[in-house]
Amino acid sequence: MFPETSALPRWVIFFIDVTICAVSFVFATFLRYNFFIETAFSIDYLRPLPLVLAVRAIFMVFFHLSSGIVRHTTIQDAIRVFYTVTVSTTAIVLINVGFLELYENGTALIPLSIIILDYFGSIFLMSGFRVSVKILYLYITKPKILTFKNIAIYGSGDAAITAKRKIEQHGGGELKVVAFFDDDSKRNGKTLDNVMVYNPSKEFDTVLQKLEIVEIIISDQNINRAKKQNLIEHCLNYNIKVRNVPPIEKWINGELSYNQIKNVKIEDLIERDTIVLDKGAIAAQLKDKVVMVTGAAGSIGSEIVRQLIQFEPTQLILVDKSEVRLYEMDNELNSIPHLKTTKKVKLIVGDICNMERMEYLFKYYKPNILYHAAAFKHVPLMEDNPGEAVYTNVKGTKILADLSIKYDVDKFVFVSTDKAVNPTNVMGASKRIAEIYVQSLNNFLVETNAAHTRFITTRFGNVLGSSGSVIPRFRRQIEEGGPITVTHPDITRYFMTIPEACQLVLEAGNMGNGGEIYIFDMGNSIKIIDLAKKMVKLSGLTLGQDIQIAFTGLRPGEKINEELLADQENTLPTYHPKILIAQVRLYNFINVVKIIEDLINSYETQDDITIVSKMKQIVPEYKSNNSRFEKIDAQLSKTQINK
Repeated sequence: MFPETSALPRWVIFFIDVTICAVSFVFATFLRYNFFIETAFSIDYLRPLPLVLAVRAIFMVFFHLSSGIVRHTTIQDAIRVFYTVTVSTTAIVLINVGFLELYENGTALIPLSIIILDYFGSIFLMSGFRVSVKILYLYITKPKILTFKNIAIYGSGDAAITAKRKIEQHGGGELKVVAFFDDDSKRNGKTLDNVMVYNPSKEFDTVLQKLEIVEIIISDQNINRAKKQNLIEHCLNYNIKVRNVPPIEKWINGELSYNQIKNVKIEDLIERDTIVLDKGAIAAQLKDKVVMVTGAAGSIGSEIVRQLIQFEPTQLILVDKSEVRLYEMDNELNSIPHLKTTKKVKLIVGDICNMERMEYLFKYYKPNILYHAAAFKHVPLMEDNPGEAVYTNVKGTKILADLSIKYDVDKFVFVSTDKAVNPTNVMGASKRIAEIYVQSLNNFLVETNAAHTRFITTRFGNVLGSSGSVIPRFRRQIEEGGPITVTHPDITRYFMTIPEACQLVLEAGNMGNGGEIYIFDMGNSIKIIDLAKKMVKLSGLTLGQDIQIAFTGLRPGEKINEELLADQENTLPTYHPKILIAQVRLYNFINVVKIIEDLINSYETQDDITIVSKMKQIVPEYKSNNSRFEKIDAQLSKTQINK
């Protein structure tokens, strides 16, 4: 009806406008005489109609009233109508006044009441014509909705009702909420906003199939984590999309925006119950203390900082060698109203391997507690650069540990990794060597009573969302259309969220007396391919049709399964159910110093084989996997046999 490439000719629009003016004048005349047609015609008040139309037509041309495309009418067209009718009506009034002067009997050509009625009628009808055409055009050209998308909401409180209205308002008739689910039996069987409330424990599957639900919106903020995860898993099995309504306190100015109803993330399926911290004890430990965090702008370090802020230490010294990330952290901290980075927080650009720079910081700021999170952690990169792994992860840790003793730091909390357990790669071995140094140093200090500094090690697996982890990579690959790359179909990993890991670091640092290696309850290991499949489902795609999974093979140094304890290690419980103490082999500190200094000195050779050979001598359980350094293991094994 409205071809995109053509518009009505101007003369047609002009003719319609003139016709509208004629209708308006006739209607105004009839209205003036209460629709007594005989009276109107007998008085002959329709005789001025040609004059009125002529005046209107002149000003229509003057104001280019017919120049616009009617189906794309804007406010400018309405203004043009107003100007045309107003000016032409003024001209008609002046003509009417002139007519009065010509005739002594004072008879007006057109009664003023008719002029006024015609004025408003012309504006209304001409504007209404344009708006009506535009509405009709939009209606005709709007894509037709062939099917409704039936949606169910889990929850039936105020948030659920608000979510329903926002969804249907946004969907323009395409989205329709057809069911509520609520665990409260008192609500079951009743209607809410003309929609039935069902019992999820009894009717969930039946309703999903009967009403052909394609999406579930979770509005209930009180649903426990385990139940929510089971609900999401269940929906994924039915290929049903799941989204979350945010808590009311996160609504914008108390109003829910449709865009705030976000897709469920993979973290929602892995995240565990909130950790209960001994906040009183942690606050007491941090009170009036200067706290230093290395690697403070990294994934773990930055979250440690966020957790520390709530306990309000005297000062936070944040050290990182990435100026870009420190700048981003500075912006984040400046957004916290009660925190001023110029006073309470100091952001320091510095390399932990720079002895002079680190000593200046220790001497100037005098930290009481140190959280050491700075490290090289990416396995394949460190496999290609073993010298840098030793330089940063071993030498950097040694520098900080030695300075902590020299400048009377109370506690040194070292953030390690599960890759230090029976390491198969350079990165894991370098972290294990750093563990050995700080633990043997602590034992030496206790035995000799040489200093009061206590060294505590924390060891955990992969954290969700950290830089370089699989989840951000999978998200990016899904957004790009795939394929999703997985190294091996059987590869598994332990996961926990960054906040959970950092809360446990603070708790372990608080409970530690020195010398302990704390390991965290990581739950069950997860197959990476299962993780990828769930992320595909959460994104609303179909694996094998919309996106593919490609197996690329294990990377150098990569394990199929990670471990939290070495073969000779056992655990002891602590008062916190998610924190255990690893009973590890003890080392003589004097011997450790010699072999580690020898390892650090080998950095100058830049000979990867020499460096890795020395690492394997320090950590006998370090057996390379899928790596160029496997030949060293063969040589060492042959040497032992010959002995």
